[in-house]
Amino acid sequence: MKKLVALVVLALGVSFSASAQDKMTKKTQKTISLEQTPGEFTQKQITVSEGTYVFEIANNAVGHDVGFVLVQKGKDISKPENHIQTAYVTEVVATGKTQKSKPTTLAKGEYVYFCPMNPTATDNTLTVK
Repeated sequence: MKKLVALVVLALGVSFSASAQDKMTKKTQKTISLEQTPGEFTQKQITVSEGTYVFEIANNAVGHDVGFVLVQKGKDISKPENHIQTAYVTEVVATGKTQKSKPTTLAKGEYVYFCPMNPTATDNTLTVK
């Protein structure tokens, strides 16, 4: 019986610890909200500090699903291996909807972002200072 109680207490402690860690991670990450309209992002240039971010992409009357791709400036954007895959939205974004990416840690530098499904400019710039 003592072993069973000890296992339950241990399991609860691990569960609480993981939950506390998740809450801490959510507090330290920030959100970058971007809106797509037909053929473009409404935000062309963004500057942020180093850190962990979630990208929140809104589809404002594009008329079809949209997505999101982030690449370090200077890399070939046509090659998926150069995409920062954690920045992809977790599902395509339907008209009138919003989707988020996984947490993405950004180091100092310049990045470009675009939508492969809504032909947007590929010179939208995200600067991390």
